[in-house]
Amino acid sequence: MSAEKKYLSDLERGSKQLVLVGGKGGVGKTTCAAAIALHLAASKRKTLILSSDPTPSLSDIFEITVGARETPIPHAPNLTALEISSEIVLEKWKDRFGREIYNVVSSFADLDYDFVLDYVGGAPGIEEEYMLYYIMELVKEGRYDLVVWDTAPAGHTLRLLHLPELFLRHLEGATKFYLNLYSYLERARETVKLKKGKQSILEIISGWQALSNEIAAFIRDERLTEYIVVTIPEALGVKQTERIIQDFDAQRLPVHSLIVNHVIEKADCAFHQTRKEMQAHYIRLLTEEYGERLHLTLLPLYPYEIKGIERIQDVSYLLFR
Repeated sequence: MSAEKKYLSDLERGSKQLVLVGGKGGVGKTTCAAAIALHLAASKRKTLILSSDPTPSLSDIFEITVGARETPIPHAPNLTALEISSEIVLEKWKDRFGREIYNVVSSFADLDYDFVLDYVGGAPGIEEEYMLYYIMELVKEGRYDLVVWDTAPAGHTLRLLHLPELFLRHLEGATKFYLNLYSYLERARETVKLKKGKQSILEIISGWQALSNEIAAFIRDERLTEYIVVTIPEALGVKQTERIIQDFDAQRLPVHSLIVNHVIEKADCAFHQTRKEMQAHYIRLLTEEYGERLHLTLLPLYPYEIKGIERIQDVSYLLFR
């Protein structure tokens, strides 16, 4: 089986549960994510396309209002869309972890519940960290066969994918801190209890550690997760792509596909001929670097916007032909 057919069969057979589409801003991630989601939904896989971009454009590309509620896409059976904002993410984070966090913090000081959550929720990385948890839970719920994640621009996404390891390091330090603090008050090996009837500090921290390990394992599992990088054949796009793939490799995240978007196929004037020659240089660089290890797809520069089901289907055809 060729690399191309293997890639397509893995997505279409149902072995993947999460497809993450990433790349720098302005390369057409949303277009590619929408085309992938539409195709897989058409193959009778119940599919959710999710955008976590601070400026989501699923509403624009599908020409309907999406927003923060799961919204079925008209004329696209099995396809649902969701645009999730920072505010929604933080509210969901508070609902899931608020009581546990307050239990830990209130064991040291008598503070207001809302104050604690607002303060901790404003810490760098909390939103991104919960986003990974939220997506993993969406997949595990089983309401969808597949989640296609249209990510934010590359820097935001790469920071997010580093978080399980950073969070674990923080928790290891926090655990030692709590143990040392309480060693003066409690010499017994039993877990130190908070107020009567509440979880212990170490039980809570242990739960967070287990969850972070679970997230890290999930996003690295090639049986479940697929990473697709989108770029354009220009210097900045190629350099950014090199950094993205290097970082994904360092994090042991399975990248199998590279989409090169906005390729000029026919030059009908001097301007386009010059750009076509420029693009050919960068396409050659990408092919030499990644042609053997990644499924490489070239998408043309269209003379019109990709909006609406019919035009998204045109892109799907080129991706899965």
